[in-house]
Amino acid sequence: MVGWIILAVLGLVLVWLILIYNGLVTLRNDVQSSWKQIDVQLKRRHDLIPNLVSTVKGAMEFEQDTLEKVISARTRAVSAPTPATKAEAENMLSQALGKLFAVMESYPALKSNQNVMQLQEELTSTENRISFARQLYNDLVANYRTKLQVFPNNFVSSAMNFRTEEYFGAEEADRATPVVSLSLRK
Repeated sequence: MVGWIILAVLGLVLVWLILIYNGLVTLRNDVQSSWKQIDVQLKRRHDLIPNLVSTVKGAMEFEQDTLEKVISARTRAVSAPTPATKAEAENMLSQALGKLFAVMESYPALKSNQNVMQLQEELTSTENRISFARQLYNDLVANYRTKLQVFPNNFVSSAMNFRTEEYFGAEEADRATPVVSLSLRK
C-alpha cells in the first residue's frame, strides 16, 4: 500500500514537472516566433527604403546628407544581431526616416509624386505593423519571464537552463517628451 502511494506521488511530481517544462517551452517558442514576426516586418521596411531613396534622390539633390543617413541607418539595422542592438539600430533608422519625411515636405514635386506618396504610405503602414509586432513580442517576453521566475517554475527553469529573453525597448531619446511650439516666429 505504501509503495503505491509513493509511486502515485512520484507519478504526480513527474506529470507536474512535464507540464511546467512544456509550458515553458511553449512560451519560449512563442517569444521566438514573435521575434521572427518583427524580423519579417523589419525586412519589409528595409526593402521599401531603397525604393523610396531612389525615387526621391533626383529631386532632393541638395539633401544628400539626409539620404546617406537613411541608407547608413538601414545598413546598421539590417546587420544588427541581437534584439537589443536591433532595437537601437531600428530606432536610429526611424529617426532618419522621420528627418527624410520632414525634408520631403519642402519639395512640392515630391509631395505630388504618386510613387513617393505610395512608398510613404507603405512605410507608414509597415511602421504600424512593426509597432504591433513589438508590442506582442514584449507582452510574450513578460509572460515568459514571469513563468520563469514564479515559484515553483523557477526550480524547473533553472535546472533546465531556460534563459530570459530581452525586451525590445525604446531609446532614451524616444522617451523624452517632444517640445511643441505653435509660435509663428522662428
